[in-house]
Amino acid sequence: MCDYSLQSVKSRPAKIGDKLAVRDFGTGTRGFAASEDATVAVCVLPGTELAFAHEVKRLPTRLWPWHDDSAIEHKTAIFRQINKDKVAAHHDALEFPDGQVVLLTCLEEDQEATVLQLPAAPRNDVESETQRRAAYVG
Repeated sequence: MCDYSLQSVKSRPAKIGDKLAVRDFGTGTRGFAASEDATVAVCVLPGTELAFAHEVKRLPTRLWPWHDDSAIEHKTAIFRQINKDKVAAHHDALEFPDGQVVLLTCLEEDQEATVLQLPAAPRNDVESETQRRAAYVG
């Protein structure tokens, strides 16, 4: 249920009310860690709604050093998976209210988020496909 590079990290599924933190697990990606144990990755299903404690900060791109685009002026996001057709790509992302999609691995560490709502159980094949996690190939 977590991004492909977190498959070797101890993990558990997200629950409503979970307090999470963005963490670098030393595997080439960032993910959400459990507040009770920073070594446990918390796997979030696509469609899960999250609320951050503060404006979300992404890592600086340094493409235009005079332009600070590191802060995202939203505190809520929906967890998505992108690039599902690409095996060796990061999949875990957040979609913000303005439609902006940012890979979770591009966020600064130690940002705190709370799980507000899990996605509803899929009722048909289309909904099931939107919640399908990218396959792990190892």
